[in-house]
Amino acid sequence: MALISCENVTMKYDGQTAVDNVSFRVEPGDYLCIVGENGSGKSTLVKGLLGLLKPVSGKIVFDGVESSEIGYLPQQTMAQKDFPASVYEVVLSGCRSRMFYGKEAKRRALMNMERLDIGSLKNKCYRELSGGQQQRVLLARALCATEKLLLLDEPAAGLDPVITAELYALIAELNESGITIIMVSHDIQNAVRYGSRILHMAMHGAFFGTTGDYLKSEEGRRMTGGIEDV
Repeated sequence: MALISCENVTMKYDGQTAVDNVSFRVEPGDYLCIVGENGSGKSTLVKGLLGLLKPVSGKIVFDGVESSEIGYLPQQTMAQKDFPASVYEVVLSGCRSRMFYGKEAKRRALMNMERLDIGSLKNKCYRELSGGQQQRVLLARALCATEKLLLLDEPAAGLDPVITAELYALIAELNESGITIIMVSHDIQNAVRYGSRILHMAMHGAFFGTTGDYLKSEEGRRMTGGIEDV
C-alpha cells in the first residue's frame, strides 16, 4: 500500500493553477525525485504534501504516515543560515509536538547527530558552520520528526561539488536503511543517479514512473541530454 497517493491533483497558488491534474504514488522505501522547470508547481506540490495547501480538485491520500510525520528539510534562506543557536538546539527542535523536551526527545536528537557524524559539533553555533555542516544539522533535525519519510527541498543548493556528492551519498544511505525519500531537485544528474522513481513536473500535467522509464521518455531525454543508463 502506498504511503502517499496523489490522484488527479490540481492546486492553485495566488489564484493561478500551479499543479495541473498530477497523479503519482510514494511506496515505502521509494526514493522519489521531483524535477522540472521553474514555475512548474514543485513548491506548491510540496505545500500540499505537508498539508499547508489543499487541492482544488483531486485528492492526496496518506496511509501509514501523516503529513505531520514527514521530516521536512526546506530550502534555506540567508536569515536561517545566520540562526544564533547551538547545533544541539537546532536538532532538538525537530522533535516537534513536545512543549517540553523530555529524555526521549533528547536521546533522539543525540542519536541522529551521531548518525550524521555531527556529534562533535553539539555545542557549536549553527551560524558558524560550513554550508555542508549546516545541511547535516538540518537533516538530523528532520530525522527527529520521522522514522518513515523525509521530504527534502533542494538539499544541495549552494554546496560545492565535493560536499554535494557527500550529501547525496548520505541521503542514499538513509534510504537504504528504510527511510522513504522525496526530494525536490534541479540536479537532474544526481536525481536519475539516486532516484528510484521520477516525477517530472510540467506546466500541464506530469511524467511519473521509474527512473529507467524516465530516461527513455521525451522529458527525460531532453533533461539529461540522452543518458541511457545510470
